Amino acid sequence: MIETDILIIGAGPTGLFTVFEAGLLKLKCHIIDGLPQPGGQLTELYPKKPIFDIPGFPSVLAGDLVTNLMEQIKQFQPGFTLNEVAEKIEKLEDGTFIVTSDKGTKHHANAIAIAGGLGSFEPRKPLLEDIEFYEDKGVEYFVKDPELFRDKKIVIAGGGDSALDWSIFLADVASEVTLIHRRNEFRGALDSVEKVQELKHAGKIHMITPAEVVGLNGAEHLESIDIEENGAHRNIKTDYFIPLFGLTPKLGPIAHWGLEIEKNAIKVNNALDYQTNIPGIYAIGDVNSYPGKLKLILCGFHEATLMCQSVYQRMNPGKKYVLKYTTVSGVDGFDGTRKEAEKAVVKSID
Repeated sequence: MIETDILIIGAGPTGLFTVFEAGLLKLKCHIIDGLPQPGGQLTELYPKKPIFDIPGFPSVLAGDLVTNLMEQIKQFQPGFTLNEVAEKIEKLEDGTFIVTSDKGTKHHANAIAIAGGLGSFEPRKPLLEDIEFYEDKGVEYFVKDPELFRDKKIVIAGGGDSALDWSIFLADVASEVTLIHRRNEFRGALDSVEKVQELKHAGKIHMITPAEVVGLNGAEHLESIDIEENGAHRNIKTDYFIPLFGLTPKLGPIAHWGLEIEKNAIKVNNALDYQTNIPGIYAIGDVNSYPGKLKLILCGFHEATLMCQSVYQRMNPGKKYVLKYTTVSGVDGFDGTRKEAEKAVVKSID
């Protein structure tokens, strides 16, 4: 049995930052995540994509943000149960919880923080015969390690940001990049569309529009694809086919925990502490829903901060907490008193 104060379900950026805020309050955290490494979507889907709306960072790669968060929380020594999914929950008479993973690992916690992002993701697969046979044999739905495509011929299908961004990025990695879209117009950011056009004119990307992949070929590994272009069929040799048609989010087992669900998200009380309809269970980040909700990483950070304050009061009923600032107390001084904090200010002024 793993014992902890807060059990965090989801190791994305919001879940990781929760460890820091909880640590300032001397609360211990343990994280469960179905992926084999921390980072959530940032690590699994787009580790090399830049993020532009993190305060203090004009631009930061998604993977680097995860690295920085892991470094920030290292001092609080969180525990991790990775590659396992939180499956069953039991609320005990004392108000604490036992959460069991799909592999039987049991976790006992005073509070639960669901920070599962948009949930687990399943790629939207094109309706192609035998596509399952070629999965991991030339068909890839995510770009986890760009080096897999080093000096290879690849075909990317899609018209959104992911298809455009990875076409641009892999143009300097693969020996040949072909981008196929069923329309002449793309749905992605204008600057990405312009960059793809530039690479096309420079001969670094082959663009085929309007066109659609209609068949896959190869005995043991993908060797070529069939496409339909303007009513005509032709064959293109390739090592990898990457269809990027978006993802379908699912809450998974959490959806059956008795929580109030609205449009695949968990309803919370945002006027107070992001608690769900079950006392002691909170939902923060993209997984929650409330009036005016914005699905941004920085909003998840804010929600995590207020949630941790609520858990502190839950575990220490009647104990007054005095808000202090890391600029005054540092990280280790958060268990002191207001008087000690004021002394620190006077000393710094002197």
